[in-house]
Amino acid sequence: MQLYLLQAFTDTLRDGAVNARSITEGWDAQWVSLLQTDTQNNLYGALTNLGVFFAVGTLLFFMVQWLKDVIYSEYSRPISGLIWPFVVVVLLSNTGSGSILSALTLGLKDYINFVNQQVVTTADINRNYQQAINMSVAEEIAGSLLRPCQALTGEQQIRCFDRANDQLTDLWQEYRNVYGKNNRWIDRLENQVNQIQFGSISDAEFNALLGNTAQTTIKNFLISLQFAFQNLLEATMLLIAVLGPVAVGASLLPVAGKPIFAWLTGFLSAGIAKISFNIIAALTATVIVDVVNSRTIDINSNNPDLMWFIIFLGVLAPLLSLLLAAAGGFAVFSAISNTETLVKNRV
Repeated sequence: MQLYLLQAFTDTLRDGAVNARSITEGWDAQWVSLLQTDTQNNLYGALTNLGVFFAVGTLLFFMVQWLKDVIYSEYSRPISGLIWPFVVVVLLSNTGSGSILSALTLGLKDYINFVNQQVVTTADINRNYQQAINMSVAEEIAGSLLRPCQALTGEQQIRCFDRANDQLTDLWQEYRNVYGKNNRWIDRLENQVNQIQFGSISDAEFNALLGNTAQTTIKNFLISLQFAFQNLLEATMLLIAVLGPVAVGASLLPVAGKPIFAWLTGFLSAGIAKISFNIIAALTATVIVDVVNSRTIDINSNNPDLMWFIIFLGVLAPLLSLLLAAAGGFAVFSAISNTETLVKNRV
């Protein structure tokens, strides 16, 4: 069990807490495969054909409403209404290597990813995010190495501590190579391990310093949970994207809220959730790094407990980003609907 936990946290360290850019790049090939490569014979092509079927089926309802407007609306609304059939035909035209709709969808996705990448790379925020994650897992790595020595005695315990210290020395050096030599949280943790090795603390203090296996498992689960949430956002955006042709094809229905507006709102909402999560996580991590490395914290004291940060990343930040996305999506839908009404009244 200890070896498993150590390997899990070591992987987290070496991967640098999988960031938004690496996750996004992992999905890029799937986006291109679905929306641009041989779209006549893949899932997106099938949904485009379904969208065309919906467009043809709803054209009858559109024409009935259009003729009614010709009779009762003095031609102003019927003329503006003729725009929609042309929009649908243009967007759903499939050349085999993608339609205008698929190209626009990819362009919008790329722009969202560009903004998101600007967020996570601005002012070294991505480096601070990884450092905040490593602050929390470093203590667990030390605990995984030192905790087996607690049950030993005499020469066996000394050798166990020496082996653990050799591995941790390499770990401290790796951290200092990445985050700088004068990093106070590394110094505090190294000092804490030295106290354990040379027996200057009691068993109760040992457990208080390095936590327990249950806490290690919870942290590992919560870190995995936030990675799962980021991948879920990518999957959600891709799912909404491939449903675009269906929304466009149903937009000829004579209803106030066009399905294409709902589709666009959903796509932008997923993008807002993605960007919001990274802003929340990155800014919180920057604050943590500044506080933990503050000169006001005694070098001989313990590093602050960052369990709350892992809980925040795994549970609270995803919930907050979804709430922001819902509010932003409602605002986007209202803006699009009002703009559509304004244009219709002026055409």
